[in-house]
Amino acid sequence: MLGSEYDDALRQALMDCLASLGADIAARQWGLGGAQIIETMKISLGRDLIVVEAETYVGLSISGDARVVERVARLMAARSAKP
Repeated sequence: MLGSEYDDALRQALMDCLASLGADIAARQWGLGGAQIIETMKISLGRDLIVVEAETYVGLSISGDARVVERVARLMAARSAKP
């Protein structure tokens, strides 16, 4: 879990991070069920595929191959540590 699904700054930081790695959005879905919204993006990073989900009451998450997820997490942490 990266954080709140409503954290626009976090979402933008994640998308900026993915763009810097050369990511492409392979697919994007959005759905509404009652009061719950879910947005799912399948992101292509070369041969790797990760999934970014933002779900009401759950949060913003990234899943996929551990090596790729850890790389993205490290890059986001390094960017947030800069003054």
